[in-house]
Amino acid sequence: MSIVVTGATGQLGRLAVEALLRRGIPASRIVATGRDVAGIKDLADRGVVVRRADFGDPDSLAAAFEGAEKLLLISASVPVADRFANHRRAIDAAQSVGVSLVAYTSMTRADTTATIIGETHRATEEYLREHAVPSVMLRNGWYLENYTSQLPVVLEHGAFIGAAGQGRISAASRADYAEAAAHVLTTEGHVGKVYELAGDEAFTLDELAATVADRTGRPITYTDLPAEQFAAALAGAGVPTEVAHALADADLGLGRGELYSDSGDLSRLIGRPTTTLATAIDKAVR
Repeated sequence: MSIVVTGATGQLGRLAVEALLRRGIPASRIVATGRDVAGIKDLADRGVVVRRADFGDPDSLAAAFEGAEKLLLISASVPVADRFANHRRAIDAAQSVGVSLVAYTSMTRADTTATIIGETHRATEEYLREHAVPSVMLRNGWYLENYTSQLPVVLEHGAFIGAAGQGRISAASRADYAEAAAHVLTTEGHVGKVYELAGDEAFTLDELAATVADRTGRPITYTDLPAEQFAAALAGAGVPTEVAHALADADLGLGRGELYSDSGDLSRLIGRPTTTLATAIDKAVR
């Protein structure tokens, strides 16, 4: 029996595979899947089983999940409108092969959030429960990389922009979330659990700008915009219109406190403090 990771061609999925390997899971028991497996040939070279799995192709999912004991279902990186249908097909395929656990990467406060992105996660969680799929909800908070990836442009212009007001974000690194997923997949007692996974230290976007300024020695500010202007700015920078709208909507949720959690679940699962904002910035500008 094996552990299957969806989205292994993406950043979080690859990190999860690496975390499983570090925990001593034999490569032959890990199945890394993705729509285009050419990008994970190196994992196959290391003994990991690599299979094609396209969320839009139910037959490929059933074949990819064959023999799976546990499944890490990483939320699909497709247009928001298509996400739930993709998740539903993956869950149906997992149920058809009799997996003992589906670990789903959901979103902070998925049961109460009013954001566009959050609604897809809530629908997926409800589908898992309604169909009695043995599952655990890994409600991942925002990634620190959502901000550190912007640093080249931020340092060029001296500013972050957003629509979050003074909302506090409990962000952590992708590696932290991947490590938590690997822990859940390799230990018992998680069926039916809901983990609100979040960084230990929350910050506002003003504090984000101040921390970047402190770590780089450059003047950095945060400019808060109405959501419509923020979405327009993102679209003007080349972000697809639908994605820009969803990100601006997510910032409004952030402002309402929907990306804040002080649960401590993430640090407990990984057995150490979560990655700090300062550490993530230092790594990004090194």
